[in-house]
Formats: sequence, structure tokens, C-alpha cells
Amino acid sequence: MKKIKIIISGGGTGGHVFPALAIANAFKRRFPDADVLFVGANKRMEMKRVPEAGYRIIGINVTGFQRKLTLKNIYKNLLFPFKVLSSLRAAKKIVKDFNPDVVVGVGGYASGPTLKMAASLGVPTLIQEQNSYPGITNKVLAGKAKKICVAYPNMNRFFDERKIILTGNPIRADIVKIQPNIAEAYAYFNLTPDKKIIAVVGGSLGSLTINQSMQGSLTFFKDADVQVIWQTGDRFYNQIFTHVRELSNRGIKVMPFVKRMDYLYSIADLVISRAGALSISELCTLHKPSILIPSPNVSEDHQTKNAKVLVDANAAVMISDKEAPAILGRVAIDLVQDKDRLKVLSDNISRFAVPNADELIVDEIVKLIRFR
Repeated sequence: MKKIKIIISGGGTGGHVFPALAIANAFKRRFPDADVLFVGANKRMEMKRVPEAGYRIIGINVTGFQRKLTLKNIYKNLLFPFKVLSSLRAAKKIVKDFNPDVVVGVGGYASGPTLKMAASLGVPTLIQEQNSYPGITNKVLAGKAKKICVAYPNMNRFFDERKIILTGNPIRADIVKIQPNIAEAYAYFNLTPDKKIIAVVGGSLGSLTINQSMQGSLTFFKDADVQVIWQTGDRFYNQIFTHVRELSNRGIKVMPFVKRMDYLYSIADLVISRAGALSISELCTLHKPSILIPSPNVSEDHQTKNAKVLVDANAAVMISDKEAPAILGRVAIDLVQDKDRLKVLSDNISRFAVPNADELIVDEIVKLIRFR
């Protein structure tokens, strides 16, 4: 039997990169001899994270169209058509040279040219759409895709219903498949089990609004005597740590990045988070009560649409980015002290969980390979 070859393309943020790696890992568990190649965008986070996970990646020079009209962005947009043509040529060469059995797109700049060229060369393609409202790229690619794996119901509003498979979003195995030692988790953050814990995560790059809202809410957390694990993101850490240094012995733990997210989720009573697809999938799988603050700086305002699906099912609380600085502290304290409300949110969000999403997606990939 010839070695199976698969390309996985996309990235840009953790919300694309981590699902891509989860799919690759699940595929390698089933086919240990498979040859997996990633195609990403140069200078984006996948160019670092993918090799760290043990996979080969080729970068192409591709960027998105800039919607915000600044002098710098106007210049970038003038170059955009030339970069598109260059990225298409590069993607075509990669696909022809590697000769994959299937190409999987997870969203992000690189997935567009890679999947377009793969389809034009007769290679079956599969899209993994993480959000409840797809971006323009996936809408365009969907026409030629053989399968579209989605995380939310009612996606036939955007895609051909015959292609849609409801699989959920694959999440990091170290979060869901390893049951952490709770005592070790408390010790890792130097916290105690006798007080409530609020975890604050602003995505892989950090969130300015969430960080500013937390800084303005410190009085609420001190007065309520709750503990906080606050992931700031690298670029915000130094300034925030200086501001809250004296509170570290009061249970306010500030970290640039939490490597042991399994520890964080295992002891958090409430999670404050952006509403990216990966974050929501993790919260669903782990049944975590949450306050979602959708980022307004994303295409099609898809984070608000992601959050609204849960809010409509009484499975999460949503605060707008604009409202957060004024009300986040009060809402968080009221919620974390309401035991009954926390249980309702936990029970309802658990209904959205698909813990084996990575395996379900691999099932669909295999079908394309076998019937090529």
C-alpha cells in the first residue's frame, strides 16, 4: 500500500493552528506512516508552532485584503493582486511537487491559494470551518470542496447541505484527554481550593479590551476575595504585571501565556474569554461557565455570532467589547458567586460538546482518499 500524503493548510491565529495540529495528530494516530505537510503564511504563527509540534511546513507569501482604510493599508492593498498571483503560483508548485491524496483547509490566509490550486489539479479538498459564520475565503472555496466539516448547526445557510458534516471543532489533546491532578493544578498557580477562581484568557495573542477591563475591575476582585488567573498575552504582560505586582499574594496571578491550560480549566469556576471558535469549543468540551467578550476586529463579526449561539441557549453570558470596561468586574463577581447560575451554564454548554471532533474529521478525510 502506498504511503498516504496529506496537506493541511491555514493558520494565522491559534484558532486555526491548534485545530490543524489536532487533525494532523489524529490522522497520524490512525496512519502512523502518513506523510503530512503543512502549508502556511510566512511570518505568521504557524511557521513557529507547526515545527514545534514535529511537522514540516512550507510558507508562502500571502496576506489578506485590508478593510481598514489607512495610508499603510492602501499601499498594502495596491500590492494585494500581485501577492495573490504569487501565492497561487507557489501553492500550485507545492501541490504538484508533493502530490497529496487530499488537501485540508482550516482557514487563514494560506488556505485560499492552496485549496484553490489543489482543486484545479483534481486533488479532493475538505474545509474545516470553525465558526458559526464563515469567512469569504471558505465561502469561495466551498464550491469546489468535496466535504465541509462544521462546528455549528444550520450551516446550510452558507454551504451546500450535501457537503456538510457536523463534526465540531477539534481541540488540543492536552486539554481534554489528560485528566490533570487537581492538587498539582492549585500548586502550579500557587492558589488555594477554598476560594473561587476566575480564569481570564484573551486568545493566543492577548486582548487589549479584556486587559484594560480587568485592570479597571481589580477593586471588585479584591473586595470579593476571589482568585484570578489572568493570561495577558506577551505584548501586554510587562505593563500589567507592574500594575498588579503587589496583588500576587492576594490571589491575582498574572501570566503572559498559560502553558498548562489543562490545569487552568480544571480549577476555574468561571472563564472570561474572547469568542473565537477554538476557545468556545474548549469551553463546551470542558463544560465551563463563561463570560464571552467577542472581538470586534474580526471578519464578518463572526465572534459575536459564535457567542450568540450559546447565549440563545442560556449556555454563556456575553458582554460586548464596548461595554466590557464598565461592567466586566461587576458581572463576573455576581456570576461566580451564583452557584445555581454557574450550574445552569455548565449543563447547557455541555450540550454543544463534541469531544471526538478530530476523529470525526479524519473519518471524512479517509472517505475522500478511498474514493478518489
